[in-house]
Amino acid sequence: MGKPTGFLEFTRVSPKKVEPEKRLGNFNEFVKPFEATELNKQAARCMNCGVPFCHSGCPLGNVIPEFNDAVYNERWEEAYEILSSTNNFPEFTGRICPAPCESACVLGINQPPVNIEEIEKHIIEIAFDKGIIQPKIPTVRTGKKIAVIGSGPAGLAAAAQLNQAGHSVTVYERDEKPGGLLRYGIPDFKLEKKVVDRRIALMEEEGITFKCNANVGVNVSMNDLLRESNAIVLSGGSTVPRDLNVKGRELKGVFYAMEFLKQQNKLVAGSDPLAKKHIESNVIDELISAKGKNVIVIGGGDTGSDCVGTSNRQGAKSITQFELLPKPPLSRTTSMPWPTYPMVLKTSSSHEEGCERAWAIATKEFIGDDKGNLVGIKTVELDWKIENGRPANFIERPGSEKTMECELVLLAMGFIAPQKDGMIDQLEIELDERGNVKASEKEYKTNINKIFTCGDMRRGQSLVVWAISEGRECARKVDEFLMGESLLETKDSSLHL
Repeated sequence: MGKPTGFLEFTRVSPKKVEPEKRLGNFNEFVKPFEATELNKQAARCMNCGVPFCHSGCPLGNVIPEFNDAVYNERWEEAYEILSSTNNFPEFTGRICPAPCESACVLGINQPPVNIEEIEKHIIEIAFDKGIIQPKIPTVRTGKKIAVIGSGPAGLAAAAQLNQAGHSVTVYERDEKPGGLLRYGIPDFKLEKKVVDRRIALMEEEGITFKCNANVGVNVSMNDLLRESNAIVLSGGSTVPRDLNVKGRELKGVFYAMEFLKQQNKLVAGSDPLAKKHIESNVIDELISAKGKNVIVIGGGDTGSDCVGTSNRQGAKSITQFELLPKPPLSRTTSMPWPTYPMVLKTSSSHEEGCERAWAIATKEFIGDDKGNLVGIKTVELDWKIENGRPANFIERPGSEKTMECELVLLAMGFIAPQKDGMIDQLEIELDERGNVKASEKEYKTNINKIFTCGDMRRGQSLVVWAISEGRECARKVDEFLMGESLLETKDSSLHL
């Protein structure tokens, strides 16, 4: 451990942020890096516990006490080597991961936990700045060809690992640039796309080929890929959004969250035709715009929070976020003991920028005018029955119905399954009871020979850190399938570093 008494001397400090009134004027990242002395103090808080529960809290099995020690002693190359041995993309997880490792931190029993996520981000950014990160080009190629379909975090992780194993990897992406959710789903104020571009460029230098505007099953033949590839990895994500089928759903002004977020990300990149017209003519009615509107965001998760931040930056008149569940507690209860992940109230940076939040609310109807435009929403309050400390079921509270004025509703209620049209239907691949591609966590192999799957397409909607873990584990199984054995790291082997 860096400093045996560090956890007694220093408390948790979060990095400073640009003030809300300033950061709302753009879509840039706004979290400032730690000063060197503060980073040293934060790393010193790690206790190097006899049983580091942070390992089990992290889906990747990151070797956290060891890289904290290296950071405290300013051994940057060692810190990077430890971190990158389990995590292909710390620059992503260091920005957008909800940090389940911190929930499992032993120090968190009676103090604020170690600021693991920020330390992780600092390691990778310092490694880039110091030139520690260089392309790792395999010295020997196996002659095996692998097609990875989907360039989100799971597909990128699988591609990176399989390339390091010496296989020739081609990644197919149906959008115009690679990155999937990282590029088109996460707002720039949380993850600037130059960070994604930097990693893609590094992967290309390492020998990975990216083919964009390549929609497998539509303009790319699945039969051709089956014939030309020794293995195929399906990593297309869970992209079918959960709908809200109430009266008025068809009104102009009710959109899925991802339609809204993707368009804004393309506007920032200058790659959306409507965005170009918007910039040239300042016409906003053709876009999904929150400017001057009363916005309702339905869904209390991270995607809903991203809609709040984006709506504020677009100049919304007001923003209200609905959550079906009751308001969570401020701290752990007996039903969520350490080191489990606590379902407590989370206030994101987007909430800090301005937003009303309403819990235990259900939407009954969308109200429109005679032109088919959304003008309001009818809601009802819910009374939840709590069992074992968790919401179990609810009834509508009599007399609690009310109508709110709104011109834009964003549905951010999660995703239910991967898209079936095209590739999945053509393959006639076996699905599980939830509609995901069926494959066990042990093998990641589908019912079709040489086709594997990972990420949200296999496990359902989850975290970016889980997607990276899935991609890494799937890559190892593909490598074993092709070569009979694999030397690729697993999250279990990381514990023996």
